[in-house]
Amino acid sequence: DHSEEDEHIWLSLNNSAIITQKICEAVCSADPENAEKYKLNAEKYISELNALDAEYKTVIDSAKRKTVLFADRFPFRYLTEDYGLTYFAAFAGCSSESEASFETMAFLIDKTNELALPVILTIDGSDGSLAETVCESTGAETAVLDSCQSVSSADIAGGTSYIGIMKNNLEVLREALN
Repeated sequence: DHSEEDEHIWLSLNNSAIITQKICEAVCSADPENAEKYKLNAEKYISELNALDAEYKTVIDSAKRKTVLFADRFPFRYLTEDYGLTYFAAFAGCSSESEASFETMAFLIDKTNELALPVILTIDGSDGSLAETVCESTGAETAVLDSCQSVSSADIAGGTSYIGIMKNNLEVLREALN
């Protein structure tokens, strides 16, 4: 059942552009003296988001398959909806459930075999044990999509950025879909 609300709105590049614009408007209102600088920065960033969105569309439109399977929690509903991907997941959203039932495990294995999926996805911070079990039974490999939920100050100081994470996610999707 994937009907849960997904609070991970930032995993949509389209939503991120809207959020950037709204933040810009609020900051400009609070500091009108520097509004022009904020607007230019927001425009530049939104252009980067739009360019990356176009890359996602190109990669996914030309992909061999349009289905992903997460043997894990699933915070990527907005991303999959943005690009018309079908998904299957062990747990809805970021459920606190950590143990998959036998039925869930069998479903994931059967779906992986049925669709001949070469890559099973997990999310950052996962122990990956569920995905490893599915892979052992199907011959698939695992890959990790980053949900941007556990970026530390040290990561940011080291150059980690939202755009960088989303570019890495695109490369993971490119592999998983082809």
